[in-house]
This record gives sequence, structure tokens and C-alpha cells, in this order.
Amino acid sequence: MTKRVAITGSSGLIGGALRAHLVARGDEVIRLVRRPTTASDELQWDPARADLEPEALAEVDAVVNLAGAGVGDRRWTEDHKRAILSSRIDATTTVARAVAAEHARSGRAVRLVNASAVGFYGDRGDEPLTEQSPPGDDFLASVVVQWEAAAEQATGSAPVAMVRTGLVMAPDGGAFERLLLLARLGLGGPLGSGREWWPWITLADTVRAVTFLIDHTDQVGPFNLAAPGEARQVEIAHAFGRALHRPAILPAPRLALRAVVGEFADSILASQRVRPARLAEAGFTFEHPDLDTAVRWTLQR
Repeated sequence: MTKRVAITGSSGLIGGALRAHLVARGDEVIRLVRRPTTASDELQWDPARADLEPEALAEVDAVVNLAGAGVGDRRWTEDHKRAILSSRIDATTTVARAVAAEHARSGRAVRLVNASAVGFYGDRGDEPLTEQSPPGDDFLASVVVQWEAAAEQATGSAPVAMVRTGLVMAPDGGAFERLLLLARLGLGGPLGSGREWWPWITLADTVRAVTFLIDHTDQVGPFNLAAPGEARQVEIAHAFGRALHRPAILPAPRLALRAVVGEFADSILASQRVRPARLAEAGFTFEHPDLDTAVRWTLQR
């Protein structure tokens, strides 16, 4: 059965790919945009003012909320850190309240799949991390805890799932864009010690997992979106180097990274051995479960 799905953040990496995937399978997609609308599939909203038209969700089966200021696209000034938090809380609160209002109005439960991040766990070394693991204690962990709490405002009115997404592997955009550029230049060596666990997932599997959760409304709560093929950062660097026939041996020390990107370097170098336990229990299967398969897909796109 086809669905009507509203997406926030549809111009981003994940949002754009998700929209294309849903349309290709026959669903109708409504894009919630902040600017004045320019197409029939768009609906204007203003999360900073908690402004979303009451009738916006009247015929919507699911909302996928991906809105939020970029985390790694600029240095973390105090102003930008406030924007990282407020943009997520404002957008999620607005969507959650609209979902709850639609349930109160019509008795209909609208599925909510809300963005989240593996930043929930902080820097945890070699500790295996499932959805049952407690949060970390750094800035991003604090943001994610509040972000998920905002989504949970809709619990009781709608089935809510939060997708704690890892580092998305894609040919253009996302966390791997700069790594790919360095790898092609033969400069894609280990960052920091290289022994940090990086919770990676391909863009294709990210979209498939979100779609799986749109369809399986019985699955609620947090879900780790990270491939089962656990890998340390140096292993990822070497895998791209092998595939590109480029050396991947020159390290980038922690101090050098902090000089370039500031406080965000600590998040880049965080070790998070994240496992997709609940997706596996729900019956989801990955197209790219291991590192070599994922690297080939990324480079062939």
C-alpha cells in the first residue's frame, strides 16, 4: 500500500535520498520547507516559531524529521553550539506536537521517525554499544538526549522511532566526503591513533533502514543505524586506500585536527563500537554489512 510521507530536511544528504527512494516505490512525499513554497509537493513551516499548519498532517501516514543545523560544517563557536541544539529541539518539538494534535483531532496515529545520532554514546573506547547502553557526558551526547526527549513528546499519541545514525558513507556529501577526497590524493591515513571504532553505514542502508521503520510501526524507541561490520578508523582508511590504489599511511595527529576544526575534532576521534541490535532483532538486513562491500558501493556510485 502506498503511503503519504512528510519529510523535514529533505534537501540534505539523507533527506534527498530518502525522498527519491520513497517516490520510486510509489509513495507520495510532502516536503516541509522553511522558505516560501515553489512546488506542489512542498508545505511551508517555521520550526523556530513552532509554526506548522494544523491540517498539514491530516492525510499523512508518517513524518520523517531530519531537520537540524550541521554539526561538522563549521567550527563550534558558542553561537553555533546553541544553533546545533536549538534547531533540533525546535524542529522536533514542533513536529511531535503536530503529530499529537492530529491524534487528538482525528484519533489517527501518525508514524514519527525522528533523526538522532550515535553521538548519544560519547567516547566509549572498546565498549560494545547497543540501544540499551547509557548516554555519554559530552556536548553532543547532551544534545542527543534532549533531542530524543523532544521526539518522545509524541509518545502516547503516535508510534515514535529515533534513528541514532552513524557516519554515513556516500560518494558525495556526509561525513565521508572529506575522507574520500584525502584518500584519492593518497592522504587518507589514520586520524588520531586510528584505533577508534567508527560506526559507519552506507547511504543506501540508511535510507532502507528509515523506510523499514516507516513501514514497521510496531518498532518504537531508539535504533542504532550502523552496519554490523565493526571497523576501526585505520581499517576504514586502509580499505579506501586499497580500493583506490593509494597509500593510507600518513597520520593526522589529534592536535593538528583540533587546530583545523576545533572542538569538533574530539567527536571525529571518538570511539563508538555501535551495534545495530534492535534492527537485527526486528528482521532488517543490510545490503552492505561489511566494510569492503560498502567501500566498493561508495566508489562505484
